[in-house]
Amino acid sequence: MSELIESEFWDRADALIHVANDQCKEAPNSKVSSSMLYAAARFNAFIVAVGARDLDELNADKEAATAYFTEQYRKMFVENLDDYIDNYAKYVASDSQA
Repeated sequence: MSELIESEFWDRADALIHVANDQCKEAPNSKVSSSMLYAAARFNAFIVAVGARDLDELNADKEAATAYFTEQYRKMFVENLDDYIDNYAKYVASDSQA
């Protein structure tokens, strides 16, 4: 990933986290988390659907897309959870938001 793309990636991710943190002021963290997880799933299903030529291709792509997005989420989640484990005192003790 190039520097420009990487910077834009982090900017988009930070913007979404900022929205979630703002929502946590009015709703429990668990409810905001559920909404974000649903939104990611819905958006990624849209990406797969619009990338298919037709319904047959969409059906054929379902298992591969499910495996891809599941593995990507797992890798990103584990990486971030490891970061929180390594920096627990810094992140959690000083701030209850992501």
